[in-house]
Amino acid sequence: MAKLSLRGAVQAVWTLISNSYVAGFIQGKIYKGALKQICVPGLNCYSCPGALGSCPIGALQAVVGSWEYKISLYVAGFLMLIGAAVGRFVCGWLCPFGWIQDLLYKIPFIRKIKSFNLDRPLRFLKYIILLVFVILMPLLIIDIIGQGMPYFCKLICPSGTLMGGWPLLLTNEALRDTIGWLFIWKNVILVILVFLSIIIYRPFCKYICPLGAIYSVFNPVSFYRLKVDKKTCIKCGLCSEVCEMNIKPYETPNHPECIRCGVCKKACPHKAMRFGFFQNG
Repeated sequence: MAKLSLRGAVQAVWTLISNSYVAGFIQGKIYKGALKQICVPGLNCYSCPGALGSCPIGALQAVVGSWEYKISLYVAGFLMLIGAAVGRFVCGWLCPFGWIQDLLYKIPFIRKIKSFNLDRPLRFLKYIILLVFVILMPLLIIDIIGQGMPYFCKLICPSGTLMGGWPLLLTNEALRDTIGWLFIWKNVILVILVFLSIIIYRPFCKYICPLGAIYSVFNPVSFYRLKVDKKTCIKCGLCSEVCEMNIKPYETPNHPECIRCGVCKKACPHKAMRFGFFQNG
């Protein structure tokens, strides 16, 4: 039996804590208490019956066109604060959907694909999705009262389908009568992502997630970072071989794609790597 790692334990505990509204799963309803006004750091669907907080991406879409409201400044400030503090540490340790992908990738007896020709170009797709579906569409396509729609959540987000859509449908009979083409489309995306997650490490994080795109911008300057001792490091490349995000930690220790998982640190035979809160540089 595989030993549960510290990171895996933290991911599991955080997922359970942030989705611990048990009554929601029983009643087929969404929690709407005071805690729902607070954003959680990772991608965690607002519509999950057990969700106690709000997804920052869902919140950003809801307020991106309403800068006169204090809540919009709160969401933007929250994302900047988390990004500046820890960068994509959130992706590696505190994102429920990231944890689900980790579990899927552990399924044995299926050949894994480390990299492929379109891997690098596809990394830019998440930035396009952030710009188009999270910012521009909610900002420009508005209803008669001036509100935009959460288009990423509505049209793409597989986390919402898995953690929000299906639990609600299974426990709320009235919602089952409303199933249409949109739910079918989102399930197609979910099925594809589940399959890809078995053979490719975290395809959603690498190519699609707009929250990962935001945090990645802060990775090179965040206070929590990877520090490589240049005197000890011999550039053997072992850290690159074990990195599932396909980067070279010894060359660019705080690469935008690094999720701070710590695998490279464990693999380093010379103990040249440290994670912690350091001054930039």
